[in-house]
Amino acid sequence: MKSEHWDLVIRPRRSIFDIDLKAIWEYRDLLAMFVRRDIVVVYKQTILGPLWFFVQPILTTLIYILVFGRIAKISTDGVPMILFYLSGVIMWNYFSECFNITAKTFTENANIFGKVYFPRLIMPLSKVISGLIKFGIQFALFLLVYFYFLFNTNSIHPNFNLLLVPYLVALMAILGLGFGIIFTSLTTKYRDLNFLIAFGVQLLMYATPVIYPVSAIPEKYKLYIMANPMTPIIEAFKNAFLGAGHISLWGLVYATLFTLVVFLLGILIFNKTEQNFIDTV
Repeated sequence: MKSEHWDLVIRPRRSIFDIDLKAIWEYRDLLAMFVRRDIVVVYKQTILGPLWFFVQPILTTLIYILVFGRIAKISTDGVPMILFYLSGVIMWNYFSECFNITAKTFTENANIFGKVYFPRLIMPLSKVISGLIKFGIQFALFLLVYFYFLFNTNSIHPNFNLLLVPYLVALMAILGLGFGIIFTSLTTKYRDLNFLIAFGVQLLMYATPVIYPVSAIPEKYKLYIMANPMTPIIEAFKNAFLGAGHISLWGLVYATLFTLVVFLLGILIFNKTEQNFIDTV
């Protein structure tokens, strides 16, 4: 009797360590479709459309200049305030979006997951990639402002640490994805976490040198701020472009190891949760 050949065989997952990267690659067209949907649908029925990518960081930066720069008079290490705050804003926006949106993967897509099979990890990956496109647009805005000050003032000093920028962005994306898939797995049972995530991420921003330099932190609190893995990432980004800020090799090593641990832990928890989450959601 001739044996049958199947194009696709669906088997139950037997181990939380079973990460099917091949399946994710085979569904890359679906990944691209989700990315396009995230970019187009959100702004399709808005008046300004994609211009919101520019409006949000500009308004946020102006508010920071007024509140923290003019009123609170927090130091920016001699860097023009608009560059100091804008660089922190675009970096933090990408991390927080990766975290916040991926943290809703299971609860917001339960209907899709319950009707059709595809590698579940594609959904949070699409959020990170679409967020990267938005980051690229906002980064272009930063570069416009940056080159104006670079050619018209002597207040910024770029250096060879610019070569680290792609690595810093990738590290930030993986960290946001790792935290996001951990929390989306937990929120299938504990819905209260949905109310805490956005608030917690906002609080975390104030424990990250987005609106202040590390040099302005009192010594007794500096250790706690440096324990935040986002601190060396944002400080290295500012140092590369602006010549200000504190860049530490050990800080980046710590951020890298922390990110890998969070990401791997997130993958394991995500794989375990996806096996039976549809009965819980």
